[in-house]
Amino acid sequence: MSSTTDTRPETVENVLFDALAAMGPERSAITRTATLEELDLDSLDMVEMAQVVEQAWNIELDPQDFSEVTTVGEALDAVLARLP
Repeated sequence: MSSTTDTRPETVENVLFDALAAMGPERSAITRTATLEELDLDSLDMVEMAQVVEQAWNIELDPQDFSEVTTVGEALDAVLARLP
């Protein structure tokens, strides 16, 4: 995946949702309020999702940014907070 400069929240959300869907959950089940547990995603999936984000926007994320994340919305907010 090549990097992008588009940091609009809807673009970031689409990239994040697509990355999570590639890990197994149905795309339609992925919402801001869905919990990682409901989607059967674990900490290793969060590491993989962070790598997708890092590659998409050419940034570096701290794994600690996701240590308390329990919902997709929290993950999205953590990513948005790190983008320029």
